[in-house]
Amino acid sequence: MTLYGLIGHPLAHSFSATYFAEKFKEQNITHCEYRNFDIPSIELFSDLVEAHRELSGLNVTIPYKETIIPFLDELDPEAKLIGAVNCIKILENGRKIGYNTDAYGFYHSIKPFLENKSERALILGTGGSSKAVGYVLQKLGIQVFFASTNPSKSNHVSYGDITADAIKHFPLIINTTPLGTFPNVETAPELPYEALTDKHFLFDLTYNPEENSVLEKKAKRPVRNLNGKLMLQLQAEKIWSIWNS
Repeated sequence: MTLYGLIGHPLAHSFSATYFAEKFKEQNITHCEYRNFDIPSIELFSDLVEAHRELSGLNVTIPYKETIIPFLDELDPEAKLIGAVNCIKILENGRKIGYNTDAYGFYHSIKPFLENKSERALILGTGGSSKAVGYVLQKLGIQVFFASTNPSKSNHVSYGDITADAIKHFPLIINTTPLGTFPNVETAPELPYEALTDKHFLFDLTYNPEENSVLEKKAKRPVRNLNGKLMLQLQAEKIWSIWNS
């Protein structure tokens, strides 16, 4: 049996196990299994891999996309540039290689909605997912700013500085925080939602619940928006191709 899985903490929100279970069933893949491994500390990663020698690959989610890197033997060039990993391929000799498919999933899901006039974007959050999003947007020539609770860089701003006037200058807003994710569906980033208009495009990486994003709900008016379901599917298929390459 070939084992794959997901590491993170907590994992109650994740669709990955269900996604791959359905994939295995639909494609009659009987030699593979996918499990969730909720580990409260990244220091437990090595013990996990040692205890499951049949592991061939892992997904990585919050909060370990950056802290997993020192535990890996090699990084794919793009993952190295991004500075975050959400996919690990484990070779037969135990060598662990890190990849980033968040960038691939984000690019291919948002590209049809981008307009040439989108020159500036506001990324909510500064974790591993935000790094993949920032990497993609910068490659597209879009200036990015990150909203942070503790601004530490020149392109970081505090949530308190995002006023109704300031938000008008960010036609593209991407939520990379876990706020609004099941089971805490009523939580949301602190923004002047009343200032959002139909000129804004909101991309919320959260996908559970999938009916509508936390940004859309808080806007309380028609806004162009997209949640993270398509991105999830795209990056998952990319991961599957990496595991089987």
